Amino acid sequence: MAEMIYPTSGYALVQGGELYYEVAGSGPAVVLVHAGIADLRMWDAQVPALSERFCVVRFDCRGFGRSRSEPVPFSNRQDVVALLDHLGIARAALVGCSRGGMIALDTALEFPERVAALVWVCSGIGGWWPPEGIAPPEEVALIEAMETAERAGDHERTAALDVRLWVDGPLQPEGRADPEVRRQVYAMALNNYRSHAHLSALGLTPQPLDPPAVGRLAELRMPILAFVGLLDSAETAAAAEILAREAPDVRVEIYPDAAHLPNMERPERFNAHLLGFLDGLPDRAFASVPAS
Repeated sequence: MAEMIYPTSGYALVQGGELYYEVAGSGPAVVLVHAGIADLRMWDAQVPALSERFCVVRFDCRGFGRSRSEPVPFSNRQDVVALLDHLGIARAALVGCSRGGMIALDTALEFPERVAALVWVCSGIGGWWPPEGIAPPEEVALIEAMETAERAGDHERTAALDVRLWVDGPLQPEGRADPEVRRQVYAMALNNYRSHAHLSALGLTPQPLDPPAVGRLAELRMPILAFVGLLDSAETAAAAEILAREAPDVRVEIYPDAAHLPNMERPERFNAHLLGFLDGLPDRAFASVPAS
């Protein structure tokens, strides 16, 4: 079979909008889904390493980065599949961080025939709410301050608190993380707030998976790699424990020296773990299979 050549960037049509995407490399497909405080640029340190052996697709989710949308109800899961269809990709490994990890997990449940493997990075589980008291008072105060700033339309303060909470870590001193990582995340978050905040106010509404993921983890038959940063919120570690306990095939990598974005804080180690996992998948994992 002739090797498929994809555009290096473009827009994929989705219901009520367009997703901006970039593609690098060739081989089995790996789709990178960014965190809610970022856009596709958060994967800059992964693309060169992955694209030596894989076709790497990254995109701006609807309401983020350079993607465009009408203020409509939509499905992030269907958006991922629409992007795969646009590129002619039958199956892909999905790598998602934070909000992106929840999107990847939900997509694997709704469209298991399209997902060869799942990489869950410092994320959550749809329908699961952390036990009361798991978040310490310092973290609760940061979240409340961030929500207050967002309601007030103070984009600069909201983005700065995002960095303080998710990049430094809720119990870490301000400025703990690498200054360049902090700068990059601040710029991405600020752009999202400035460019897309009005869409949420006008009705850009993601539709949740129903029933939610929390009661369906045993359905996940693909291999799963989960990352946990110990400087992150305690909720992430708790969610990872549930995922590892209830999904059939999960491996967990713990980073004691990273918070919510280990791929940006510790890229060389992250890339090695990710490539080791992906290289261990059989070629048949990416082959088209009948819908279940």
